[in-house]
Amino acid sequence: MRAISILPPVAARLRLAPSPLARALFSARSWAGAWRRGPSRDGPSIAVIGNCQGRGVARSIELLCPGSRVTSLPTARLRRDFRDAETLARALSGHDLVVAQVLPDGLLPGGFPALQTGLPRLSVYPTFVFSAFHPDMIYVGHGGSREGFTPSPLGLYHSALAVFGFLRGLDEARTLRLFREDIFARLGYLDGWDASARALLAAASADGCPVEREFLRWSRRGCFMHGINHPKLFVLGDVARRLLVEARLPVRDVEPEAYLPDDLVRDVIWPVYPPLAERYGLPGSYLFKDKVRGSGPATLHDLPGFVAASFRTYRATPRARLDGPRMRAWAADPTVTALFDAA
Repeated sequence: MRAISILPPVAARLRLAPSPLARALFSARSWAGAWRRGPSRDGPSIAVIGNCQGRGVARSIELLCPGSRVTSLPTARLRRDFRDAETLARALSGHDLVVAQVLPDGLLPGGFPALQTGLPRLSVYPTFVFSAFHPDMIYVGHGGSREGFTPSPLGLYHSALAVFGFLRGLDEARTLRLFREDIFARLGYLDGWDASARALLAAASADGCPVEREFLRWSRRGCFMHGINHPKLFVLGDVARRLLVEARLPVRDVEPEAYLPDDLVRDVIWPVYPPLAERYGLPGSYLFKDKVRGSGPATLHDLPGFVAASFRTYRATPRARLDGPRMRAWAADPTVTALFDAA
């Protein structure tokens, strides 16, 4: 790994008439309640609000804090179950600790400021995005919500090389020739560490949860991301520990990843391409793992299979939906378009 040069110096008692789905979030049959083990969960009541990263934080908190009663509220369900941020704050006001990622703009009327006003002791933890290990992994489409993104053979994740190769009229064989070290170097794929680190650290600091010290630890452990926005469990476990310490709650001296499954392993896992892996001293591959559905086995795509599946998807997709910041930037750069046209 290159040297980093950029590091800067109460169970809920609802006071409203919630929807049936909101009640389910707080019931013994809720998703979070299913995690509770043993007869004596009589410790602090803790609510965790977050995207796909929140579940790992919640499970880690439950392990680390003896007897804790943890409720997980996925961000994607909030609009369905709460009419506004003030209602959500009232629903959570009886908890000993509430931790949350910053809510996306427009998710709930009142937004995150209203939630913070209603919960003055709310603890914020970062939303992790880090692309240095997976610089080719992107979303395409109009964004703004999951419905705005264009599906791919791996959920909503695309290879920028495959998308732009298709848009430039390359066939699958020519597109495959783009997956090599000199192309990666010219596109900046091999030099993304510092920019990705700066962005992650700046975002965490803006959320009031700087993670410079933790970032060094994660970096020393190798690849700490499954993809651009799915951290490995030891990252989320460190965040959970820090939230508990700062709240002055008891914390077990254990590593969550030694005792808990990493739920995000069941989702898409993007490979670290071999030229990148060699630079970072990591194992690399071109094996792309699809999300596991039900109890079935994981599906792996090799590079030719993934590009072929991507092209089948793109042929059936309106061209206007194969859009995004990376595609527009590359299309406006003659050196990049020449690179693809020469493949």
